[in-house]
Amino acid sequence: MSYPGYPPSGYPSFPGYPPTGQESVYPPASQYSYPAVPGGFPPVGGSEYNVAPPTGEFPGIAGYPAAPGGYPHASLGYPGLPQPGGMPTYPGGAGFGVPPSGSGFGYPQPQSQTYGGGGSMPISAGYPGGQTPSTPLQPAALTQSMEGTIRPAPNFDAGRDAEILRKAMKGFGTDEQAIIDVVSNRSNNQRQQIKSAFKTMYGKDLIQDLKSELSGNMEELILALFMPCTYYDAWSLRHAMKGAGTQENVLIEILCTRTNQDIQEIVKCYKSEFGRDIEHDIQADTSGHFERLLVSMCQGNRDENQTVDYQKAQQDAQRLYQAGEGKLGTDESCFNMILASRSFPQLKATVEAYSQIANRDLLSSIGREFSGNVERGLKTILQCALNRPAFFAERLYHAMKGAGTDDSTLVRIIVTRSEIDLVQIKQLFTQMYHKTLATMISSDTSGDYRRLLLAIVGQ
Repeated sequence: MSYPGYPPSGYPSFPGYPPTGQESVYPPASQYSYPAVPGGFPPVGGSEYNVAPPTGEFPGIAGYPAAPGGYPHASLGYPGLPQPGGMPTYPGGAGFGVPPSGSGFGYPQPQSQTYGGGGSMPISAGYPGGQTPSTPLQPAALTQSMEGTIRPAPNFDAGRDAEILRKAMKGFGTDEQAIIDVVSNRSNNQRQQIKSAFKTMYGKDLIQDLKSELSGNMEELILALFMPCTYYDAWSLRHAMKGAGTQENVLIEILCTRTNQDIQEIVKCYKSEFGRDIEHDIQADTSGHFERLLVSMCQGNRDENQTVDYQKAQQDAQRLYQAGEGKLGTDESCFNMILASRSFPQLKATVEAYSQIANRDLLSSIGREFSGNVERGLKTILQCALNRPAFFAERLYHAMKGAGTDDSTLVRIIVTRSEIDLVQIKQLFTQMYHKTLATMISSDTSGDYRRLLLAIVGQ
């Protein structure tokens, strides 16, 4: 089964990289950085890892045919690769709205990420037949900034902002522009301080006041911006499984794209805020191989060693081929084990190796062997290993494409990526769809909701 709507030319590489003078050392791909420090936000999927072996080690793949309707491969600088409803009411439970403590919930927001040697291992001549040495080569560190459109405001004064918001909501009518000017120019951590200052100064809950003044999509967007980051992920997961029906795409989007630390904090927040075990809720709302994949994701236990083992990549590629294309039927547990446990740089190397073994892109093979939600979950993991901002750009495009708008998806991605990599998402969106994200938002939304979205994306 294909994953519909992906750009036929594949995901474009990130412009302006690698740095001048280093083209002969690494493939001319979009190589982003990956933090070695635990807790750093996950890198841009796929382009940040240098997992292609030195020239001549893998056989060439020019002319490799793309599978019809297959999932597109990120354009990573390797010629010949195949180109393969509304949010529920805002919660008011105890504990919400308190500025996070030192151990509280929230994504770390590094300004840049470092690529420092996880992916260039010397390989003996004739690989894949040779043995990889035990000591990895440590190339000169490369950096590629990850950039959000929202950054902490300088000279921040929580009390002054609380006063501005109070005046905007006091009396007859609401000054929506004043609210937009404040919330779109403050980081999530600063918004938590504004909530606390508002209650201290006026003895009122800012969230309740905002809810009484706003409605519809504008209310949903404002309230999402005021939720602590990890709480927002946990809350989105809870409401994706609450009541009749399950929003499987929300489960996939969050659980298959976050880092180990993110997942562990989400699981902890889910338990403390909602008094429920997320794994039990997943088991109650999903089934089969999709359930097993999500349970694996909830462990937050993916290997995070950034050194790529090319021999293991070759072995994993062979195992995946034998579990799918190379046999009658599919060994689903093999796919689950490899995609749920290997590091993202390692998975990218496996994708490259698989092309040599199977004469088919791994994403296309997953489309042939799986269907439905488990197919989408497995493909999302590989998309994040290949090019994470491109994955989110595609999600945004399909939230607005055609008749109607998936406002909850639009809000969720804009809010959660605004301090991480929304700049890169915007650039890739333009390359992939030949229109800017702001242009598409303008044509699909209106009023104060449109103005706030555009302010967040930097227009």
